[in-house]
Formats: sequence, structure tokens, C-alpha cells
Amino acid sequence: MTSEPHPAPFRMPERLFAELAAGGGSAEAVAFLERGERARRLLLLRTLLDRLDALPTPLTPAAEAWRVLKEAAARAPEPVDRLLLAPATGAWLAHVLRRAHGTATGPPLWAEAGHLCALAVTASLRAGTEADLTVPLTDGALSLPGLGLARLTDGKGGLTVGQAHTDGGELTLTGAGRGGGTTSLTIRPATAPLPIGGAQAVVEESDPLDPASSWLPLRTLTHPGPAGPVAIPLDDLDPYRDLDDPLPPARLEAAEARAWQRLFEEAVAVLAVPGGTGPGRIDPAAIRSVVPWGRTGAVPPAPPAVLVSASSGDSFGAMVIARPSRALALAETLVHEFQHSKLAALLHLFPLLEDDRAERYYAPWRPDPRHLTGLLHGAYAFTGVAGFWRDRLACAGDGRSADEAGYHFALRRLQSRLVVRTLLAEGRLTTQGRALVSALARTLDGWLREPVPPAALTRARAAAALHRTEWRLRNVLPVSDATDAAGTPRFRPDRTSWPDVRTPAFATPPAAPRTADEHLAAGNPAAALTAYADELAADPAEPHALAGWIVARAALDPGRASRRMLARPELIRQPLPSG
Repeated sequence: MTSEPHPAPFRMPERLFAELAAGGGSAEAVAFLERGERARRLLLLRTLLDRLDALPTPLTPAAEAWRVLKEAAARAPEPVDRLLLAPATGAWLAHVLRRAHGTATGPPLWAEAGHLCALAVTASLRAGTEADLTVPLTDGALSLPGLGLARLTDGKGGLTVGQAHTDGGELTLTGAGRGGGTTSLTIRPATAPLPIGGAQAVVEESDPLDPASSWLPLRTLTHPGPAGPVAIPLDDLDPYRDLDDPLPPARLEAAEARAWQRLFEEAVAVLAVPGGTGPGRIDPAAIRSVVPWGRTGAVPPAPPAVLVSASSGDSFGAMVIARPSRALALAETLVHEFQHSKLAALLHLFPLLEDDRAERYYAPWRPDPRHLTGLLHGAYAFTGVAGFWRDRLACAGDGRSADEAGYHFALRRLQSRLVVRTLLAEGRLTTQGRALVSALARTLDGWLREPVPPAALTRARAAAALHRTEWRLRNVLPVSDATDAAGTPRFRPDRTSWPDVRTPAFATPPAAPRTADEHLAAGNPAAALTAYADELAADPAEPHALAGWIVARAALDPGRASRRMLARPELIRQPLPSG
């Protein structure tokens, strides 16, 4: 391992680019992206090391910490490489560089920069080398990336400095005591794989809030792979796990951790579709970490859908996820977020588009206007999601599961193709960007010709039209000349975020329709039109009801007037017909 840039050019074989551009990607293609991320990390580390030379610090100097890392890498290259490629390492690098440029805030810069010492300690433990480093402690605790959290149980609170000695995989940590003097602990850190099959662990860990807990191991989600069990960090400890600013540990209760393991196993089973590496396929072993969001206990029960998920280009293979109760929802989210990771890695290798970052484009999965990079990410991610549901449809047979899969497949292929068309029409793509987006278009065009259960297809088309119509009503100025010189819309100054309740609601047909939306989802636009008209009598400009009325009217009378309403719904004048 070296921090010096390699002089040889970094070239991606055309066949691997073609796989990724179409929305999929073999294990070889993903491995190439990781090689690119490794090269980028080393360049960023070199940049950071140059900046840290002049930073006053009470800790081990950065150059010495880097020497310890290099010594460990010489002894155990694979574990140290995994440490440098860990998502949290990338998030830390990006954050500290933002700190150095004055675009982020946090604890004293020397303490955040000193996380390099924690990385060096972990590398030394992994390699079994001997080292002595002065490290930052928070409330007497030292985060060991990829291993867990070591805590001086009677250590002094706040930000302090400690001494870490490693030898043969053993750590001795010494720091200031709460009542004066010093305190220390000696441990042999190791992770804690969650048991496959959801079995109860033989030995339960101590309460994470118990003052007697000196070692909190990083838990790992496990599943059997072809070459043996695969361990994926379930990271609730690392300060840089959240893809942005540092945050304290949020330890999961044991029951919640086991719930994650059970759900993950079920999601892996959902993803186990034989043959091919196209869009929607993912090898779970490619995931580098799962970060639980929003809950630390198993009570109350988790909702069926994933309410929050996120990823970052700085943290390849990581995904922040609010745990759902349905394995199908988790499996879909794993696909979605890994698509973002793949595209982010491609963007690190190739300039795919020229983006002025102006947020002026319609994205079918957002309530607000987006910039071109956001459109590209959405198109790539939801092409993968469409492929995921295409696989579910192929193995669903008949009945409710086929209807649900058909709806999601039809909706996401339609929405993704719309965005791909926007990207191609804007003329802002580079040569590589046009090649990628054109490949996505070919994938989606082929899928648009594939059969879907008729009722599911009708609901998907209605949901797509409803979202676009309501988006324009809520975002676009309702005047006929509300376009700029480039022909893009001008936006309302009073626009606010709004919930998209229809996309999930239309996934299943209502058994006994009562509301206007339910009548439309059931394929009865006439009843829906009447119900929407009743709602509009009370508030003629209410965007949700007005969008429904427009779409229901267009379904009943799909002529030129309806097409004009759908294209520019914000221009509709009151009063509206009653039905």
C-alpha cells in the first residue's frame, strides 16, 4: 500500500462499462469500481496528509500514524485494504477535507483528523503488529473502525487524549480517569457475527448503557455464501457511519439486532435469482455496510415499507436504512442504494454530464425539481428497481404477488424512461454519459414491450400521471408564459414539500373502493371523477384532488383537450366541470 499516485493510466474495459451502463454489472465490474475507489481514497489520503502536516495536535502526528498503517499493510494487506475501503473511512476522509476547506463544522479539527490514529490502531490490531499511538477519546471511548468501541468505563468525560498500545492483536488503552489519575483496559477486539437462522446468541452482550461495558463489538449481518459465511457490518457505532457529519453511537438492543439478521436473511433469499447480472440483481456480498436509522429497539413493530434510506458517493457500498418489517421492501432498498453506489463510483472515473446544478427538472420520485446529476442518479437507481420487480414478476405466477410486482415494474420502467428521455434531450451528457444513458434507454425500451397484468399496468400509468400532474400543480407558476429562454418552467416561490401517498397506495387494488383515489385505482374513473368534483367544490385549487380530477377526466376522454390538461395542468382555470 502506498499513498503515492500510480503513474499508469486507469482504464476500464469496454465490456465492463457496457454491463454497468445497461444498469447491471457482474462481480468483475463491481470489483473494478472498487479498484477505482481504492485509487481515489489513496489520492484523498495523500491530499489530507499534506494538509495535516502543519496542523497543531496533541495526538500522534499524521505522518507517524500513516507509517503504522503502512507497516500493518505490509504484514496484512487484505484486512488493511478493507479498512481503507470501508464506507466510514470514505465518509471521514470527505468530511475532514470539507473541514479543511471550511465547508463543514464539527469537533476540534485535530480530534477529527486524529481519527487517522484510530484507523492506524485498527490496522495494527488486524495485522498483529506492535504500535504506540496517542489517540482522541470521547467520554473515555475510542472508536476502532471495523471492530467496535473500546470504553474506559471510569474515563473522564468529554474530549480527551489517550494512549493506545497494540501488540499481537491485543489493545491496551489508557486515559484520564473520571476522578483524576489514569485508568486503562486491555482487550482483544473482535466483531460479533449475528447468528444465521435468527438463533439466540449463546452469550448475550451486556447492556450498551451499562457502565461496566468496556467493549462493544461491531455486529455483522451474516449469510452463507459460496465460499463460506459472508459478514456485512451492521454499523451502529462508527462516528462516520451516517455518510455526513459525525454522530455518537446508537447501539441497537439485542432484539433489534436479531430482527435485522432475520430480515436480512429473508431479503437475501428474495434476491437469490439464478442467472444473469442485469439490472436489479445484486450479490449481497458486495454490500459494505448497513447502517440502521431511526430506531434502536424492536418495539414498536417496524412499518412494512422502508421510510428512509440513503447512500453517499463518499461511502461506496454503504446504505443507511430504516428497518422495515417486509423482506421484499428491504431487498428492493438494497438494490436501489447499491445502484447509487455503482453510479457514484462511475462518476469518480468519468465525467458523465455537464451540470450547472440548477434544480429545474421533473423527477417522478421526488416532490421538488431536481438538477441533472440527481436525474441521472434517479434514472440509474430506478432502472435497477424496475429490474428487481421484473424478476419478482417472472417468478410470481398468478395472483396478488404478480399484480404487485407488475405494478412496480410497469411504474418504474415508465418513470425511468421518461427521465432518460430528458437526459438525452438536454444535450449536457459527455461521450461516456451519452453511452451510459443510451444503454439505459435500450434496457428500458426492451422492458416496455414486456407484458404486465392489465389491471396493474392501468394503475401504474395512472400513478405516474397523477404524480407528474400534482408535481406541476404544486411547483410550476400557473401562467402561460411560465418558461425561461431554454423552455424550462419557472417555479412557484411558495412551493413546499408534499407527500406522495398515491404511488404506494396504487400498488394494490382496493377491495371496496370508497374514496376518489380508490375508485381510480380500481379502474373506475367515472366514479373517481364525481368524487374528485365533490372534493373540489370545497376547495377548487386543492392540488391533490385537482390532479386526480384531471387524470380521471383524461381516462374518460383521452382526446386533445385532455392531453393539453395533462401537459400543463397548472393552466386550468376555474370553475371546473362537475364530472
